[in-house]
Parts: sequence; structure tokens; C-alpha cells
Amino acid sequence: MVMMTGSLAVRGTVVWLTPQQGGRVSGPPEPDYDYDYSATAYLPPRTPEDGQTGLALRRFAPGAWRSPAEGILVPSPGNRAQQVVPGCIVVITEGVRPVGLLTVEEVHALAPDGTPVAERVEPLDITGLTALRPPTGDADAPYRHSTAASRWSAHERAGAS
Repeated sequence: MVMMTGSLAVRGTVVWLTPQQGGRVSGPPEPDYDYDYSATAYLPPRTPEDGQTGLALRRFAPGAWRSPAEGILVPSPGNRAQQVVPGCIVVITEGVRPVGLLTVEEVHALAPDGTPVAERVEPLDITGLTALRPPTGDADAPYRHSTAASRWSAHERAGAS
């Protein structure tokens, strides 16, 4: 479980809405080798007005209505933390109009420089079993402005795939 107080790297499945559903008239975006698809997004029950984040997507199939994808969520300054867990839905928007849905399957916190945050694992002895505690963090950490592109490139240089 991760609270989005800073940028997050996510993996999941993207489903693009058809024009009849209010999605993009031109159909699914065509990924480009040099550029990621960038848009805005929000996590329900938030709305575009009170929970909008930046989103950069890559590695999704060209022209496919449904495809695996990777992305980075970058919260807007002043937005409250949002819980991002595997199974949650991210509504992809262009402006305030929903154009796609990303079902999150993996979530990884990113440091301000875009590198993955190592999860601290502390064993807890419970009748001979080992349990994992989620990493503790400062929920009131200051917002650090950085573009998704620079974080994405730093993430790639760090050797993450």
C-alpha cells in the first residue's frame, strides 16, 4: 500500500474509452519511441477538480484498446495524499474528459530524483512467522516539483525496467 504524497511508478492495464463512450475521437494514442503519452488523471472517489495528477504512460501497444502499460503519477501541489494500491483504477483524462482507465497492478514510490525508493523490510517475530511492515514515511513531506519526463529518465538510468 502506498500513499501518493510524491511521484509513483505504476504498472497495469490500460483500457481506452471508445468515441461512443466519450473517449478520444482518434482512438487509442499511438506511443512514440521518443515521447511518452502525457495527460492528467485522478483516482476515484476524487474528481478532476480535487484530485488531479499528472500522468505519463509508456510501453502500451500501438492502436490497442486494451494493453499492458507503465506510467508515472505526479501529484499536483497542494493535493492531499491518495492511496494507490494494486487493483485501484486511475481515470485518465484529457482536460476533465475521461479517455481511459488504468487498472494498477504494481506500485513503487519514487524519490525526488526519480529513483525507486527501497522498501525497508523489518521482520516481526509473531509465533515464529515473519511479517512485513510497510515503510514509514513523512505524510506531510513537501511537494517537490519535477517533470514526469525527468523523473522517468532518471528511473530508466537507474536500471529499473
